[in-house]
Amino acid sequence: MQLKSGRLEKRIRLAVPVEICPFDDESSLERTITENVCSLGARVLTRQPKARNERLMVRSVLGNLWTIARVVYCQRLSDGRFGVGIQLQGVSLNWSGDSITNAAD
Repeated sequence: MQLKSGRLEKRIRLAVPVEICPFDDESSLERTITENVCSLGARVLTRQPKARNERLMVRSVLGNLWTIARVVYCQRLSDGRFGVGIQLQGVSLNWSGDSITNAAD
């Protein structure tokens, strides 16, 4: 019997530059990259830990698309950074090497 991972889609390894900040505090903006992505979410690398269920604003640097995301998990990495799994809220994205567009377009 196979166990499900909890993911609806398979993630692909893709480093996309993004900016993230707490939903209610744009002054805490952090520029970072994704480690892997799917249309419903991503794993981003951050300098500061994030709380589970925290709401973040996420902006693709290439496509200039802002969306809200929910923190699913935060894992401390050996280099001192954090791997943060985020679930996009209300939008699915087509992450590409050139740009990021709303998949509904």
